[in-house]
Amino acid sequence: MKTIFDDVSYTCSKIVTQSYSTSFALATKMLDNSIRSDIYNIYGFVRFADEIVDTFHDYNKVELFEKFEQALEDALKNRISLNPILNSFQHTYHTYDIPKHLVDAFMKSMRMDLSKKKYTTHAEYKEYIYGSADVVGLMCLCVFVKGDKEKYENLKESAMALGSAFQKVNFLRDLKADFEQLERTYFPNTNLMELDEASKRRIVDEIKADFALGYSGIVRLPAEAKFGVYTAYKYYYKLLKKLQGTPPLEIKNTRIRVPNYQKFGLLAQSYVNYKLQLV
Repeated sequence: MKTIFDDVSYTCSKIVTQSYSTSFALATKMLDNSIRSDIYNIYGFVRFADEIVDTFHDYNKVELFEKFEQALEDALKNRISLNPILNSFQHTYHTYDIPKHLVDAFMKSMRMDLSKKKYTTHAEYKEYIYGSADVVGLMCLCVFVKGDKEKYENLKESAMALGSAFQKVNFLRDLKADFEQLERTYFPNTNLMELDEASKRRIVDEIKADFALGYSGIVRLPAEAKFGVYTAYKYYYKLLKKLQGTPPLEIKNTRIRVPNYQKFGLLAQSYVNYKLQLV
C-alpha cells in the first residue's frame, strides 16, 4: 500500500510549490501532466533546504540542515523516507537517474548560506550560482528529456544558463531582504549600499546574456516541457525588464513584483506564441 503514501508525498510537494511560489507553480502547471508531478517533487526538495538556511532564524540551522542532509542521503539510498518531501524527491531522482553530483552541489551551496555572507570573487560567485541554480535546471532537464542522455548533453549548457538567469533575477529583486535580514551580498565587486545605475546595468546585461543562451535551449525542448519552461522564461524576463527600468534606490528599498494581472497576460501571450509555433 506504499502507493497511497507516495501519492500523499507527491501532493505535499505540489502544495509546497503552490504555497511558496505562485509564479513557478503557474509555469509548472503548463507542463505536460506526465512530468508535472516530478517538477513539483524537485521544487519541494530544493525549497525545504532553502527554507532551513534562509528563514528558520529561531532554531539551530546547522543542526536542522545536518539532519535534513542525513535524511536525504537515507532517502536516496533506501528509496523511501517518512519525510514526504524527500520521499517524493527520491522517486523522481531514481526514475530519471538524476546524477548524484548535482544533488551534492546543491546541498554544498545551501550549506554555504549557513555561514558565508559575502562573495568577493567571480569564482566564489560562479560556484554558488552553479550549486544553487544551475544544477536545479539540470535536475529539471533530466525530467524534461526523460532520460535521453544525448538530448541532456545537447541542452545542458542552456539549462544551466536559464537556471542562472532565474537566480540572478531573484538576487537583484531581493537585494533589500538579503542584505538587511540575512546580511548577504551575492554580486561580487558591487557595493549594494551605493548601488548606482552603472552597476545595475552591468548586472542586467549579465542576466540578459544568460537569458539569451537559455532561450536557445527552450526552443529545442521536448513538447511536454516547452510551454511550461517558456512561461517561466517570460515571467522572469518581464521581472528583469521591470528591474531594469527601476531606479537603483528603489530596488534597494522595495521588492519589485509582477502583478497577477500581468502574470496572466504573460501566460496568454506565451500560449499564443507556443500555439503559433513562434517558440
